[in-house]
Amino acid sequence: MKVMIAGGGTGGHLFPGLAVAEELKNRDETIEMTFVGTEHGIEARVVPREGYSIRFLRAEGLVGVSIIKKIKAIVKTLLSFADSLNIIKTVRPDIVIGVGGYASGATVLTAFLNSIPTMILEQNSIPGLTNKILGKFVRTICITYQDSISFFPKGKTFLTGTPIRMKVLKGSIESAYRLFSMDRDLFTVFVFGGSSGARSINTAFADALNYMYDLRDKIQFLHQTGVKDYEVVREAYRKGGFRGTVTPFIYQMGEAYAVADLVISRAGATTLAELTALGKPAILIPYPYAAGHHQELNARKLYEMGAARMILNSELKGESLAYNIRDLYMNETARTEMQKNSMALGRPEAGAKVVDIVMSLVKQSSASGGVVNYRAKERKG
Repeated sequence: MKVMIAGGGTGGHLFPGLAVAEELKNRDETIEMTFVGTEHGIEARVVPREGYSIRFLRAEGLVGVSIIKKIKAIVKTLLSFADSLNIIKTVRPDIVIGVGGYASGATVLTAFLNSIPTMILEQNSIPGLTNKILGKFVRTICITYQDSISFFPKGKTFLTGTPIRMKVLKGSIESAYRLFSMDRDLFTVFVFGGSSGARSINTAFADALNYMYDLRDKIQFLHQTGVKDYEVVREAYRKGGFRGTVTPFIYQMGEAYAVADLVISRAGATTLAELTALGKPAILIPYPYAAGHHQELNARKLYEMGAARMILNSELKGESLAYNIRDLYMNETARTEMQKNSMALGRPEAGAKVVDIVMSLVKQSSASGGVVNYRAKERKG
């Protein structure tokens, strides 16, 4: 069996795909996995580290760019269909799964046009334009939130949750202490703003340290900054005399979560799926420019359920951030309640549900001769 997973660009798109790949390989080691992405996306460096094959196509985003870049992106989008066809003819997958991002659209649509079973994952409550279009063609849509059902045909839409990598769910706290050089006796705050970091969070956090000097011997930090802010944030910690580890990117997210007593992050769907599956107390700072303000909508759901605190990006200041950190550090009862409420929302079984559907689609296609016919057509060509 050959499975192709298309998409990426950000961790929010890529990591659910990796979770699906992991669950598939756990069930059958002989399954061949191929990822399709772009050379400038996070998948280019993460997928090879995970031991999977990756093919690249030419694609760029159309939203929020200049006219010249938009024209270039349109040209590359057209070229991406040729790239997709070439990759599909070479790999000959039994199913193609779109996880979102630039590489997803052309690959999934090309697979559909070649009578290959297709499905997409939609992690957000409000789907992006690409998935709205693909939803009309693919065999199955797996969604995270009930709110998404209205955007897709009901007969082929399944509420599964966002797949989470097993290594995230089962991170070793002992390995985390060694890997990140953390002190076992200190309260640990894990800060990250997504796979590329978040300048507003980094800036506010550097200021927040000025309001927490009295906690320097009681609290430590693990902070993923992204590449651009790494030096500035590291200097802020050094100048303030705070303990912890500052790094541009963390590959071992399971260990990062395992060592964390409190998480401060954006509110992307994948991040929230991980937080709720693990029941981690969190302060959420939604990305303000997400399509349809879906991060704020997602974060507000957790806030209203008592599973997290929320600070809007427009209201984010060092002093208020420090206040919330201090309050949750001091109030173990509040953290315990937040943890219980968070776990009640978690769907750690999402990956297994998605893979059940994948296996069913491939079985149905094989029974009807769809994939066999495709391969026969290729041999004749």
